[in-house]
Amino acid sequence: MSAKSSKALVRRFAAKPTKRPARALLTDVRELIVQARAGIARAVDSGLVTLYWHVGRRIQQDILKERRAEYGQKIVSALGTQLEREFGRGFGDKNLRRMIQFAEVFPDEAIVAALLRQLGWTHFTMLIPLEDPLKRDFYAEMCRIEKWNTRTLGKKIGSMLFERTALSKKPDKLIRRELAALRAEDRLTPDLVFRDPYVLDFLRLHDTYAEKDIEAAILREMESFIVELGAGFCFVARQKRMQIDDVDYHLDLLFYHRKLRRLVAIDLKLRNFEAADKGQMELYLNWLKRHECEPGEAEPLGIILCAGKRAQHVELLELEKSGIHVASYWTKVLPKKLLERKLHDAVRLARARLEAGKV
Repeated sequence: MSAKSSKALVRRFAAKPTKRPARALLTDVRELIVQARAGIARAVDSGLVTLYWHVGRRIQQDILKERRAEYGQKIVSALGTQLEREFGRGFGDKNLRRMIQFAEVFPDEAIVAALLRQLGWTHFTMLIPLEDPLKRDFYAEMCRIEKWNTRTLGKKIGSMLFERTALSKKPDKLIRRELAALRAEDRLTPDLVFRDPYVLDFLRLHDTYAEKDIEAAILREMESFIVELGAGFCFVARQKRMQIDDVDYHLDLLFYHRKLRRLVAIDLKLRNFEAADKGQMELYLNWLKRHECEPGEAEPLGIILCAGKRAQHVELLELEKSGIHVASYWTKVLPKKLLERKLHDAVRLARARLEAGKV
């Protein structure tokens, strides 16, 4: 073959387009790269959090040894200046103080290591400012269990989720016990899952509406409703038909909670809670227990979502013994100060009633 012919053949094959990789191959390789990058990022963040905890702990030990506040201020400032010059702004005065706070509010290294499987440094920076240790532990453990990202954690704190749980109404000793069980065994209880009130502003209801309008809006915004209920809830049915003797009953909404391993019945009420509502829900729960529960599942629980409730009615009916939770719902978000006042008053009154019952 002549040199001229050889060059022509090379040009012909060079001009031919390269065959594209199969779509499945490209997708798989991309997924491997994305997963590896995410894993590396998590490992780096985890390593940094561990470093920040140890730095904070070491400085804290030095300051405590001297027992002088002015010494602490000076040493942190001087150390921050030196470290910032050597390692960058991440180790300046302000960040060192945050590391010290981190070691102070999370003093147990084993707990920090367990939380690191799900929480990153940004999560911890949102938890550190919370002054109530029980509230901080609640958000940390629920964040770990329900795998919240930082945006979700911020929303949960902003909507005062802790104050809206049944758990917050309990004495501190019981709260610590339940959080310890959650940390050690990943064991969720109804007190950690159920809330009061439920904020349903995303339903976009007008000033006048019927129960069927709430139900239809919940179905339309099911994803948002389940987010408000909490992780673990799975939708089962609406208007669940129950035939008892010759009477047909219809439960508004039926869910299943994966962690609790229970069916959860939800009954919607436009009015305030009434004593007769307990009997109706008990009928639903007993029917579900007999006809719908699978082997190994716990007994069904009920939520009565109503426009309002009277504290003495709820207390005297001893609803918890029947597995029934009564909660109000808000279709509009209150201003933050008013929300805080209402929820703090509710927690205070509930705890006062518990303490009075012991006397």
